[in-house]
Amino acid sequence: MRLIAKTLAGLEPVLAQELEELGAQGIEPLNRAVAFEGDKALMYRANLELRTALRILLPVHQGKVRTEDELYRLVRKVDWSRYMKVNDTLAVDGVTNSRLFTHSKYVALKTKDAIVDQFREATGRRPNVNVYAPRLRVNVHIFNDECTIALDSSDDSLHKRGYRLSSVEAPINEVLAAGMVLLSGWKADRPLLDPMCGSGTLVIEAGLIATQRAPQLNREHFGFKRWPDFDEALWAQILEEAKQRVRKSPVPILGSDKDFKAMRLTEQNAMAAGLEDTITVQRKKFEKLEPEVEAGMILMNPPYDERLSEDDIGAFYEMIGDQLKQRFTGFDAWIISSSIDGFKRLGLKSTQKIPMFNGALECRFVKYELYAGTRN
Repeated sequence: MRLIAKTLAGLEPVLAQELEELGAQGIEPLNRAVAFEGDKALMYRANLELRTALRILLPVHQGKVRTEDELYRLVRKVDWSRYMKVNDTLAVDGVTNSRLFTHSKYVALKTKDAIVDQFREATGRRPNVNVYAPRLRVNVHIFNDECTIALDSSDDSLHKRGYRLSSVEAPINEVLAAGMVLLSGWKADRPLLDPMCGSGTLVIEAGLIATQRAPQLNREHFGFKRWPDFDEALWAQILEEAKQRVRKSPVPILGSDKDFKAMRLTEQNAMAAGLEDTITVQRKKFEKLEPEVEAGMILMNPPYDERLSEDDIGAFYEMIGDQLKQRFTGFDAWIISSSIDGFKRLGLKSTQKIPMFNGALECRFVKYELYAGTRN
């Protein structure tokens, strides 16, 4: 099968690497997606194990469309009775990047009309729409005049891991957090610290990696489980194999935050993820924080002036830089921020910069190697 894994901008190389490690063939990075080839088992594993994928799509038809009538006819060329019955429910998600089709919701509506009209003509009845828990979720993507019609094997977005019971303001997306951990090169080979952990997404995603726990291990609902060709025995085997791989983290994973509520949320979310014995959380301001280990990795998502209010964003970032220089020699620090001025005020020399988006905010994910004295 030819499949497409959707992701966030900037994470395509990480997702491609994940797919290669799963055994995928014909891997082709796209814009916010990676195409690949694999069998049904790989599709199941991709949904269960990929950390930087948002959805796994199975294309069933492609073609060129320039008008709404051409879109309607293209959708009608698919035999939808292969994938659902008239008594089943469906939902359609539309994505468009085209001057010919400027409204994604209209693309979804036209696609839905074509599907239900096919059933109405064949049976005299039509399937109903259920946007929350459909039997079949269809994805229609139009780029310029190229249209791809796909089945969504994930249903709900894969960033929903099921552990986020609650969150603080402006939480980081789970897929982005996992991508940051993987981009940093951290392989559970040294301690990891997030000194501004918020509701704990970064340390939890690191904990899932360290314990080799599949991110969807506790998820019940996938789109493919409602497909007519769902192989329950194969899925049970893949799920059991994933459970057998779970291990104890070989290194400490530490989260801290100045806010009492954030500390408690991290503890609750870590417990929901099955990581209560993996992640240690404490309440402490970063400027008062002393490292508990001699060296390790720091991942940090500090407030941005566009996102959260700080009395003096410049002074805040200067404090971060001073603290890193004075107390965290021997560590590597990775910081994500949209504040260009904030990065300048850190007073640190970067060794790597990766452009990323956190939601709609254009950010940089920047590495600093913290060492004593002068490096030749």
